[in-house]
Amino acid sequence: MNSKERMYAALQKKPVDRIPIFMWYHPVTFQKLIHALEIPPDFFDLVMCNDVKQKWVGNNHAMEGITHENDGEGHIDQWGIEWVQEGGFNQIRKSPLENASEKEIFNYKFPVEHIEQLLKSMDKIIPFSKEYFIGCDISPCLLELLFRIRGMENTFFDILASPDISKDLLLKAATFAIEIGEKACNKFPLDWLWTGDDVGGQLSMMLSPELWRDRIKPHLKNIFDVGKRKGLLVAYHSCGAIRPIIPDLIEIGLDVLNPIQCNCPGMNPIDLKKEFGSKLSFMGGVDTQHLLPNGTSDEVYEETLKLIESMTDDGGGYILAASHAIPPETPIENIFAMFLAAGVSSEEIYDKAADVRKK
Repeated sequence: MNSKERMYAALQKKPVDRIPIFMWYHPVTFQKLIHALEIPPDFFDLVMCNDVKQKWVGNNHAMEGITHENDGEGHIDQWGIEWVQEGGFNQIRKSPLENASEKEIFNYKFPVEHIEQLLKSMDKIIPFSKEYFIGCDISPCLLELLFRIRGMENTFFDILASPDISKDLLLKAATFAIEIGEKACNKFPLDWLWTGDDVGGQLSMMLSPELWRDRIKPHLKNIFDVGKRKGLLVAYHSCGAIRPIIPDLIEIGLDVLNPIQCNCPGMNPIDLKKEFGSKLSFMGGVDTQHLLPNGTSDEVYEETLKLIESMTDDGGGYILAASHAIPPETPIENIFAMFLAAGVSSEEIYDKAADVRKK
């Protein structure tokens, strides 16, 4: 099976040669692995058996798709957000509307004129569309994007005390997500449309489920519909404790939920699979807070194997991934133990790396 075949079979709960993998890595972890494997960065997905090729075309490109050589360096993105690199990640230094007047907020425009430029990052992966499962990531779509352009505290204040402002910005954010999503779906041979917003905290949702349903859900449905109209699968990412809205996400058309932050209340992946597995596929669930960085390789192997077996006991509907990007403190042997549970040995990974070096 190639990667595309493996992904579709797993999501349709058909037999696969191994569980599909779509793993994310902290930039420092990524550098550590390519150094250990002695491979160029462009061959990382091949060697590490990632079955999905995906690019950020929304604001996550500004946060994660642009890298700087040194901490302290930065850039200003198309939304007017000022970023600075700290500890391998870009962090927000200044939000364009954090001190804006009401008039400036209502006059703020999303960067529609830059959509074609933003979509260009997809050009690198489209040549692989026959073999790999191709995704286009338009996230963050709504609330999380407002955090970035307005500031988190201001955003919550607007929602509660200045609803006209928050409704205006949410409508603009949704309109932008729909436009860039439609252009991506029309332009590229996609397999899924990747959406997302972090609306969950470590213990509960950032908004009450009722407020989320009133302010966020209608816009999110319209964004999901972009992929649905093209016959694509729709994936959605939100960290944190979002158990109360999972039925809502299914109702508006969600196919794949990520990342299943398993240490949060209500987010045990095996329980979620039992409750929602007939209607929803899952990606994630391997603990990055304790198990991967601090467990032994045997513990990682055993827990990952248990997770895979439980998440596929109905034939599939699961993609192996961690509950977040794999942190730098994770021992390489623990990463390999997780892959071994998925049927990919460290010997296979090193053999692939050796083949790349020969070529």
